[in-house]
Amino acid sequence: MQRLCAAICTVTMLGIVTPEVGVAQGPSTRPAVQLTDSLLAANADAGGPPATGAAVYHSGAIGSESLDTPEAHRARSIDYEIDPFAAVVPYGPGERLEYKVRAGIFNAGEAHIEILGTDSVRGRPTYHVEMDLRGSAFFGALKVRNHYDSWIDTELIMSHRFYSDVSSPGHSAYRSFEFYPDEMYWDNTDDNETGELGTALPLDDVSFLYFVRSLPLEVGQTYTIPRYFKKDGNPIVLEVVGRDVREVGAGTFNTIVVRPTIKTSSLYKEGGDAELHFTDDENRYLVYMRVGMPLVGSLTLHLENIVEGTPIHSGETAW
Repeated sequence: MQRLCAAICTVTMLGIVTPEVGVAQGPSTRPAVQLTDSLLAANADAGGPPATGAAVYHSGAIGSESLDTPEAHRARSIDYEIDPFAAVVPYGPGERLEYKVRAGIFNAGEAHIEILGTDSVRGRPTYHVEMDLRGSAFFGALKVRNHYDSWIDTELIMSHRFYSDVSSPGHSAYRSFEFYPDEMYWDNTDDNETGELGTALPLDDVSFLYFVRSLPLEVGQTYTIPRYFKKDGNPIVLEVVGRDVREVGAGTFNTIVVRPTIKTSSLYKEGGDAELHFTDDENRYLVYMRVGMPLVGSLTLHLENIVEGTPIHSGETAW
């Protein structure tokens, strides 16, 4: 289960640097200090143009019965002003995606990913995002609770802070990371551990998912993303392998299928069977995820409910 939460936020394979491809910006975007990092690299060697296909929403695609109480959706009742400097991305405060978790053919728990609102870290505007997974296996004998928080820059879609609170049988760990791109180091404040940042635009396991949602995800392309905050995790790569139709509790969706690989993860190592399905529309909701696991064969996330967010940017996504 611990691996499942980490899996939601990673991606695969090899490419050529193309700095002009990346996160769209609002019309008044400030000049961003890119330093020596490109936002991504893309390999378009696969033949043929990608097919088109809008997401298909059947009844229940948005507004299915929530897994939690409405009080948990703290950001939805707040009015957010448009930020002319915010990156143009397909999400905003208040967005909440809820999932059923399965281990093989068995229901194993619930998960959600939510943008709680906007915040500020060392003077930088951020989205505060949380990811939470609760589950059990073997008829409740093994229980897991994993919780993650990430503060994502609203302009550069990079992480400034990352908290991880993991509890599973035989293992418990709390870590809080602060990222200092100007000085190019990270600080794990709980373990008094520091290290050199692998990039001036760092991504953690949660913020990476939101960065991926901002990409065009063209079928046949492979994106190389040298932006994991730890050096030995780079480059992370994402292979866009095709399209599919996925039926889940939230509805039936046309999806774009991607396969992730990250160097420091045994779960996403090359040749693994990790797979992510994003809606083939402007929202890029994560509909389904599969990762290989010992004993049970695979763990999967199935989208059950969508609470739409409120964009704070003034533009439109490019696809």
